[in-house]
Amino acid sequence: MKEQRYAGLFIAGTDTGVGKTFVTAGLAAALREEGLKAGVWKPVMSGALANEVGSDAYRLHSISGVEDLPEEIAPLVFPEPLTPLLAARAAGQELTMEQVLRGGKILKERHHYLLVEGAGGLAVPLTETEMMIDVAVQLGLPLLLVARSGLGTINHTLLSIWYAREKGVPVAGVILNEAKTDHTDDASIATNARLIERYGEIPVWGKVPRLKESLSRQQLVAFMRQHVNLAAIRSELEAQMIGGEGS
Repeated sequence: MKEQRYAGLFIAGTDTGVGKTFVTAGLAAALREEGLKAGVWKPVMSGALANEVGSDAYRLHSISGVEDLPEEIAPLVFPEPLTPLLAARAAGQELTMEQVLRGGKILKERHHYLLVEGAGGLAVPLTETEMMIDVAVQLGLPLLLVARSGLGTINHTLLSIWYAREKGVPVAGVILNEAKTDHTDDASIATNARLIERYGEIPVWGKVPRLKESLSRQQLVAFMRQHVNLAAIRSELEAQMIGGEGS
């Protein structure tokens, strides 16, 4: 059974390593600075312990500025760096969708808005019969796609958009994040956003350049304001609440 819809975004990558944890945490920090009671949730994490320095959960906690502990942000953690289905099995467990959804109960009670970060892309195996996108389906959340800025991103992004729509998940927007694999001399970076908007019929809410140094939280908030359309994201979140879809 689907959960009652609430205000938030399901943030997924077009691939692993596209920087969705940084984008998720940075967006949360910026929205919180603007007064929104925003939290972060990573339903399933593999490859590290939640409180391990450098893990996704640790970065979500430290960058976003939420008071929630890493173990609360990522309640289901498996040490092997594998897709959730296999990482859980390596730990002697079988994931269920009920278990995954139950993990966010505390965070939903604490925050008016949740940015929910998936693991890898949308077609990542979660259970024997369900993929990562099915978490978004069950939560009833629209999708924010984080994609690389460089060559090849149009294909990956459009395929992710079409797959989401096939599953009945609305795609709210895309953020292009300059990943480590992108090259600074890549001429496609200048036109990828426009072509994604044209062929995907979806807004690109930001083009985030690669950070060359560590930033304080205030500097990060300013950075996100400069490179991301926070007004559009805030409007999407608030529309959910005004429309009676929040819980």
